[in-house]
Formats: sequence, structure tokens, C-alpha cells
Amino acid sequence: MPILIRRYGIWAAAMVLCGVLPLIFKSSFSISLLSQMGIAIIFALSYNMLLGHGGMLSFGHAVYLGLGGFLAMHALNRIGGGTLPLPLELLPLVGGMAGVLAGAVFGWLSTDRAGTTFALISLGIGELIAASALMLPSFFGGEEGIAGNRMVKMTLTGFKFGKSIEVYYLIACWMLISVALMYLLTKTPLGRVANAVRDNPERAAFIGYNPRSVRTIQFTLAAFFAGLAGGLFAINYEIITAETVGANPSGSVLMMTYIGGVGHFFGPILGAVLVTFMQQSLAGITHAWLLYFGLLFVIMVLWAPNGLAGLIMIHEPVWKAGLLKRLLPAYLAILVPTLVMFTGVMILVEINYHLSLSINPDEPLTLFGIAFNAKSPIAWALAIVLIAVGFYFFRRMGRWVNQSWNEVTQLMKGDR
Repeated sequence: MPILIRRYGIWAAAMVLCGVLPLIFKSSFSISLLSQMGIAIIFALSYNMLLGHGGMLSFGHAVYLGLGGFLAMHALNRIGGGTLPLPLELLPLVGGMAGVLAGAVFGWLSTDRAGTTFALISLGIGELIAASALMLPSFFGGEEGIAGNRMVKMTLTGFKFGKSIEVYYLIACWMLISVALMYLLTKTPLGRVANAVRDNPERAAFIGYNPRSVRTIQFTLAAFFAGLAGGLFAINYEIITAETVGANPSGSVLMMTYIGGVGHFFGPILGAVLVTFMQQSLAGITHAWLLYFGLLFVIMVLWAPNGLAGLIMIHEPVWKAGLLKRLLPAYLAILVPTLVMFTGVMILVEINYHLSLSINPDEPLTLFGIAFNAKSPIAWALAIVLIAVGFYFFRRMGRWVNQSWNEVTQLMKGDR
């Protein structure tokens, strides 16, 4: 029984969580946000199949999301017109097939080499498809894109999918299936060989594997799941435009994967949830959300290159040894100056955005429920003081964190 719990407990918990979340967060915005997170999780994990497991840095992964979405939207309109006998629940597979076809072609063209060469080719393919989206209106719909109606008669479950909660559960089911399949792929011989090609393609070729063929298969499978996410995207939004195959979604999925952590399977899941939340929530609060997003990415690159998952996993042996409580005081101590420093940065950023973007810069700026004049020297001075004080104590508390880690490391070595 304990073995079964360890093996399948996480999957059962994920299913329960997906079923319970919309019962807790009942607002239409929350349901929409959860649906977008589900699509983003599939998209980010498919990208991690390239970057994390295959060592292929792609700047055009949105091509397969977009092509899958466009083909799924055309199929949706045919389903609604009665010319395609396909249940709506299986429509994401149409997007997946579009991803497979495009991935097989573009994968073979671009996977002869990895590294910079592959990255530049992926960038060129992305720009090529983005430009073609405006030149081929019969398929891409021009600037207006293509719209559809997901309320069709042919379904397997009997749902009409007019309600957002029904669409959410459809996305959640496909997300769980996709996550399970991508996880199982990492345990197959293909997944192991893809890791070997990523780490040392010359040695993999020496023992009989063709690095280009392995990369192409991995690339095609990643494109399948990206296309499947595109099919869910079409169902969720009922419209798809040329922006879907552009550079912005490709950049977003790169940040999701890197912030979450490419070295761990669950890292992109964390990154997709966090980045989607920031994109949808912060965008309605501040004009500077992209700047905060960029700052987060820079901070992760400089001080946490293994992502959020890496930060969690380095604490696993400490937690198992029962020594995590020795780190908590130092963590709580460094949290205070971090918040003080960030508050100062936020005040400076919001002041500058208010003065540059506001219709009337003389109007008071409201921040943390406090209204003040953005041109006042007092506000600027307060922000600078907060940054300076926070940075000073951050450095001092940082030494305490390092000291606590050294003590914990020594204790763990002593236990061995």
C-alpha cells in the first residue's frame, strides 16, 4: 500500500486538486484563469521536452501552438457545419496532428545541430510562419484571425460547452493526460537517449544512435503536445489570430520553463502557473507588469538558474534530515529587507510610469491605498531610502542565511 501511494498518490492528488479548485474559486475570472493555466502547463512542458530533455533552445515554439490552434479552429467550424463527424472533446487531437506534421518537417530541417545553430533556425522558422500568417488569409484569417463556436451538437459527454466551467474540466482532463504522457516519455528509452544526446551527442553517436534522428523524434513529439495545447486554446477562446504564432508566445513559454526550472519535470508546471497568474492579474493592476516580469526573469537567471523547482529540490535533503527549522529564522529575517527593498523599487517604477503614461501627471498617484503627488521630492526620497536600507540589511541577513546553510551542511555530513 505505501508503494502504491508513493507511485500514484501524486496523480490522484492532482486529479482531486483539478476537480476541487473551481469549487473554491468560483468567479468567472478565476475559472478563466485556471483554464489558461491548464493550457500553459501543456505548452510549457512540451517546450521542456526540447530544452530540458533534448538540449534544444527554441525561439519559435509558438509556431506549433498556433498551427495546431488554426487547424483545430477550421475543424471546429466544419464540426459546427455538420461536415466533420468529430466530437468536440477530441478536437485537441486535430491540433496535435497539425503539430506533428509541422514538427516532423521543421524538426528535420533544424535538428542537424543543437546550440546556437538550432536556436537561430528556430527563430527564422518562427518569423517565417508569423509573416506567412498575414500573407495567407485563407488559412490564417488575416489580421482578424478565425473565429468559431464551440457549442456543437456532437459531443461524447453530453455537455454543450457553453459554460466556462465545462470548458475548464475539458482542459483539465487533457492537461492531466498530457502531463502523464510526457512524464512517461521521460522514462522510455527515447527519453533516456534524448538526455544522452543532450549531454554528449558525440558519445551517443559513437554507441550507435543518430543524434539528428533522436532530436527530430523528440522535436515532433514536443510539437504534438504544443499543437494539442493550441487546440485547447481554440476551444477556450473561440478565436485565434496571427499573434498566436508570433514571438510573444514563444518568449513567454521560454520564460515559463526557465523560471520554473528546466532541470526538473515539474518545474515548467510551476513556471506556467506563476507566469500566467502574473500576465492576467498584474496586467489589470499596473502598467509596469512587464517590467516586474522581466525583473523576475533576470533575478532567476542570476541567482536561481535552476528555477523554482531547483530552489525546492535543494531543500529536499534538508527537510528529510529534519533540519529545515534551522533555516527558517534566517529566511524570515531576510524576507523583511527584501520586501522593504522591493517596495522602494515599486514606488520608483510606479512614479515613473505615472509621470510618463498618465494623461494628467499632476493627478495624485495611489499606491498601497495612499494617494500622493508623484512629482513630490518626498516620494522620490522615500523610495531611495527604502531601497538603500533594504539593500543594506539584505546583505547582512544574507550572511546569516549562508552561515545557517553551512551549519546545516556540516550537520548532514556528520550524520553520514
